[in-house]
Amino acid sequence: MTFAMTGMTGRRSGIAIFLSIMMLLQAGCSGSTIASPQKESVTPPASVKAAKESAAPKEPVVKLVADFESDKFVNNLDGGIGDWNMNPEDINNSFTDLKLVQVPGVDGRESRVLRLDYSVDSDRPASNGFWTKLMGLDGSQYDHLAFDLKGDAEKGFTEKFRIEVKKCKDPECRESIRGSAVISVTGEWQTVMLPLNYLTGLIDFANPESWKNPLVGYGNLSELIFIFNDKFVTKKTGRIYLDNIRFVKTGDPGPSAVDQPKRTLSKTTIPHGTVEFAKFLATRLRGFPKTVVVKKSFPQEDREFLKEIARDTWKFFDQIMDAENHLPLDNIQIGEKEPFGEGVWIGDYTNVTNVGVYFMAVVSAVDLGFITKDEAIERIQKTLAAVEKLKFHSSGFPYNYYDTTLMDPTSFFVSFVDSGWLLLGLYVARSAFPEALTEQTTRLIQRGNFKFFYDPIERQMFHGFYENLGVYSDYHYGVFYAEPRAATYMAIARGDIPEEHWFEGLVRTFPENYSWQGQTPKNRVARDVLGYKCIGGYYEWKDLKYVPSWGGSAFEALMPTVVLKEKELAPEGLGKNNAVHVQGQIRYALEELGQPVWGMSPCSVPEGGYSEYGAKPFGIKGYKGGVVTPHASVLALEYAPEQVIANLRKMLELYEIYGEYGFYDGVNPKTGKVARKYLALDQGMILIAINNYLNNGAIRDRFDADPEMKKAEKLLSAEKFFEEVPDDSKAAVKP
Repeated sequence: MTFAMTGMTGRRSGIAIFLSIMMLLQAGCSGSTIASPQKESVTPPASVKAAKESAAPKEPVVKLVADFESDKFVNNLDGGIGDWNMNPEDINNSFTDLKLVQVPGVDGRESRVLRLDYSVDSDRPASNGFWTKLMGLDGSQYDHLAFDLKGDAEKGFTEKFRIEVKKCKDPECRESIRGSAVISVTGEWQTVMLPLNYLTGLIDFANPESWKNPLVGYGNLSELIFIFNDKFVTKKTGRIYLDNIRFVKTGDPGPSAVDQPKRTLSKTTIPHGTVEFAKFLATRLRGFPKTVVVKKSFPQEDREFLKEIARDTWKFFDQIMDAENHLPLDNIQIGEKEPFGEGVWIGDYTNVTNVGVYFMAVVSAVDLGFITKDEAIERIQKTLAAVEKLKFHSSGFPYNYYDTTLMDPTSFFVSFVDSGWLLLGLYVARSAFPEALTEQTTRLIQRGNFKFFYDPIERQMFHGFYENLGVYSDYHYGVFYAEPRAATYMAIARGDIPEEHWFEGLVRTFPENYSWQGQTPKNRVARDVLGYKCIGGYYEWKDLKYVPSWGGSAFEALMPTVVLKEKELAPEGLGKNNAVHVQGQIRYALEELGQPVWGMSPCSVPEGGYSEYGAKPFGIKGYKGGVVTPHASVLALEYAPEQVIANLRKMLELYEIYGEYGFYDGVNPKTGKVARKYLALDQGMILIAINNYLNNGAIRDRFDADPEMKKAEKLLSAEKFFEEVPDDSKAAVKP
């Protein structure tokens, strides 16, 4: 099995900004050299084509990697060439044999080429192939990867396989990023011309320069891998010929993952990014703060204290809404000295996660007594009508971002986790007000099937799909204890994807030989859970045992708890793990970092920008510590209420972190500098978490009340994370 996961676990499909002003923050890594095959139903884009004549200019720049004219298994870069096998113990059934042979080449003349005889015809999982080292080649100087390819008609061949281009993330290459593609094969020589832009996993989305030229991050390439996987190939044994691997600069890189759809109109002639532009955008809102810092006397009684915070937090959703199109905005930033002063920013776009969270926020406003039921229904109906007018992808799912003024999609990306949060919000809204909202919500709920995002080979969910490229993302959501578990729970409950994804596809901990992970897991053995082979394991820090998240952030650990009954239904599984992660957040910040306040999660950086933060020991690849964000603390309310409330009061005492819409997004505990930003997602987590705490899980109850969702409760209740299982145990598993 291969594992790939995102450092942001999808949330920052939600906060990271596909608009050109702010950069998408996306981290990913793979613990294996083996690529994860894309879904078989995907047709390779037309520009990834085989042709005897390339559409390149007459004199393209070419860097030859391997022409196989040497007798040695060394390429033209002095890099090694060889075969690999996922299961070396199965070499009689799973293998790729390499041989240099003399045959008529692509031009019809005798040529030395590399012959690949492969087999994945085994009763065990089989994956193998060919590799060659790229020796730090600077791929940013080129725009296509090319090679000549032919299947052997007599011996037979697979009509498709995968390739992967890797780049090391560290000098020892313990951890890599990679881009991958599906390659088609015929019985005649063809020249494959693959645009490097299709290798989306190599793009450094956090680098502003990548938004001008996504190839800037393609330097220092380490390896090219050909992959034959038993679940992906169309013929399990066969022969393929390969020649003339090269990188080519044609001058026509084609579309890329950073492209944005064209806008239908121009919203104003006012220069973008100016105070005047922000004031123009504010005319479309229901309101905007009039002061920068709010000093107020909060109630001494804890429940009233929390309700006061919730009331102010609700004002964000009440006011930072396009008054005409009824879509919540993604974020705003208040000026340093006055609201419309230097530094003011209004993000008049939204992510579909924000819309789903907005529905839950409106329901919470009713539960907390801020608005009436009739007001809530009217608000939700107007936003539902707006969502139904948006352009959706042909899969039935929305694009990831939309302009709230023009309602145009601003991204070609269709995100699994963000589509998931939209539907989670729809289920909550339908359950809250069935008599008024069933018809509208059901139409949207039934538009798409999450099978669209599911990779049956890896049994994991793709991050998403790039419509303009016609390819899925290079990475999967592979870590179990992460934010996407709420969406995968829902997808399984709907019957869109199989239960095995939950138990066998998602990773609790990684094998010992994955040396890049934070620590070696303990008790990582297979156990039977509902008839599935579930491999567990846990980490330890001080006296705490826990299943780690990816980055150790509160968001990954606790955002799913706003809809999933983990505390109630999984007291020895997810519920217990949540409680431990809360204590880890508290102790790591206070004891290890010596900070006066705690709660770390991806958030706005007071000095500018956006970044990931977490309690490092609690992540497989833990994020750095530092900036504290209030939403990370509020999410912990139901597991440590006294500590959370004391922490929030401490923040109010020490920092100017409170404005008209409640807590600002982040503070640097060392300097006291505050990020005076409000993010829809973070505001939503605060409001919904307070509602769940004060009203006994009101939002969770709404979600779980849906008959389909209730049927999936066994996913939560069946697993015990810390039950010791002997290493030599033989768990009964499904075949």
